[in-house]
Amino acid sequence: MTLLVVIIILAFIFDYINGFHDAANSIATIVSTKVLTPFQAVLWAAVFNFAAFFIAKYIIGEFKVANSVASSVFEQFITLKVILSGLVAAITWNLFTWWLGIPSSSSHTLIGGFIGAAVTSAGTLDVINYHKVLPIVYFIVLAPLIGMIVSFIFTLIIVNICRRANPYKAENWFKRLQLLSSAALSLGHGSNDAQKVMGIIAAAMVAAGHIPNIKAMPNWIPLACFTAIALGTMSGGWKIVKTMGTRITKVTPLEGVAAEGAGAVTLFFTEHLGIPASTTHVITGAIMGVGATKRLSAVRWGVTVSLLWAWVLTIPISGLLAAITYGIVSIFI
Repeated sequence: MTLLVVIIILAFIFDYINGFHDAANSIATIVSTKVLTPFQAVLWAAVFNFAAFFIAKYIIGEFKVANSVASSVFEQFITLKVILSGLVAAITWNLFTWWLGIPSSSSHTLIGGFIGAAVTSAGTLDVINYHKVLPIVYFIVLAPLIGMIVSFIFTLIIVNICRRANPYKAENWFKRLQLLSSAALSLGHGSNDAQKVMGIIAAAMVAAGHIPNIKAMPNWIPLACFTAIALGTMSGGWKIVKTMGTRITKVTPLEGVAAEGAGAVTLFFTEHLGIPASTTHVITGAIMGVGATKRLSAVRWGVTVSLLWAWVLTIPISGLLAAITYGIVSIFI
C-alpha cells in the first residue's frame, strides 16, 4: 500500500512537471506575438488545460489515451516496481530537458520509462504491446508532419481570404482570434497529456489489486490529473518558451492563429485515435508550417534538426534511465 501511495504522489509530480515543461507549447506563440503577457498566457492556458477534463469526461465520454498508455506493456508484466522506476526515469529526463530548454516530449519519456523498466524486469522484449506502441512511435514523425501541413494550409487560406483587408484592422482581429486558437490548443494539450498519467495510476492500481481494470478507474484520478497539469502550466517554462516562440521562426498574430489552430486540430485527431501524441512535436511542426509559407529560409532548420534529435532519443534514453533505476530500486524493495 505504501509503494502504491508513493507511485501516485510521483505520478502527480510528473503531471505537474509535464504542465510547466509543456507550458511553452500552449503559450509560446501568443506570448511572442504580444497578445498576452507571459503571466496572462499561462493563466489562460491553465484554465483550458483543466477545462479539457469536462470535454474528455462528458463530451467524448472516454479516456482513450489513458488506455493506450496503460496498455503499452502487457498487464502480466506490470508491477509496482516497474511503474515506480518508469516514473523516476521520466521525471529525471523531463527536468533535465527543461533545464537545458529543450522541448522534448513528456508523453514519450513516460512511455519510454514504463517500457524500459518492464523490459528490465522481465528480461525480454515480449513485455511490449506492439499494437499500442508502434502507432506512438509512428506519430513521432507523423504528429509534427500533420501539424506542419495543416498549419501551412490554414495560413494560405487565411492569407488569401484577408488579402484585401485593412492590415491594422486585420491584425487586431487576429489578436482576438488568437485567444480562441490558444484556448483550443490548451484544451487539446490538457486532454491528451493529463490522460497519460491517468493511465499510469490506473495501471498501478490494477497491479496492486485495487481495481480490476482501467475502466474501473475512480473519478478522483482524472480530476486530480487535470488539476495537476493545470497547476504545472501556471508555473510556466520560460526557457522553452524562448525556443518555441522565437528561435524557430518569427510569428505574427495571423500565423499564431494558424499554428495554434493546426496544433489543436492535430491533437484532437490523435486523441480520437487514442494515440498519446506529443504536444511539443505537434506545435513545433505547426510553427514550422507557418514559417514555410513565407519562404523555406524563414524557418531556422538548424534549430529544428537539434530538436529532432531530442525527440528521437527521448524514448531510448528514458528506457535506459528506467532500466538503471529499476536495478537500484530492486536493491531496496
